Amino acid sequence: MGADANRGDRPLSPHMSIYRPQITSVLSILHRITGVGMSVTAVLIVWWFIAAATGADQFAFIDGILTSWFGVLIMVASLWAFWFHFFNGIRHLRWDAGVGMGIGETMRSGKVAVGLSIVMTLLTVILAT
Repeated sequence: MGADANRGDRPLSPHMSIYRPQITSVLSILHRITGVGMSVTAVLIVWWFIAAATGADQFAFIDGILTSWFGVLIMVASLWAFWFHFFNGIRHLRWDAGVGMGIGETMRSGKVAVGLSIVMTLLTVILAT
């Protein structure tokens, strides 16, 4: 008998059909995505600065992209990503210190991180315009 003799009888656990994502796992994945997204946005901003130093034609091209509706959408989404990454990072620092590790506390701190990121994004946009 081989090692795979009972393979067909064993449940596939945790499997996507029975596993419900938790707020900690969803926000952890979102934290990573926002970090990568901010890196991409940083490249766009550096491109904008380099184009400004290079010449009017190059600057007009990238400035047209970043000031279009799509560019503004990308920048506002990146602003939200910054604030989410910031507040979720503070949440993780608290966990590193052993604070807020209970189930209720992790749920609450996750909701607070998302809520504060939305509020700060709106405040930043309002104050910047």
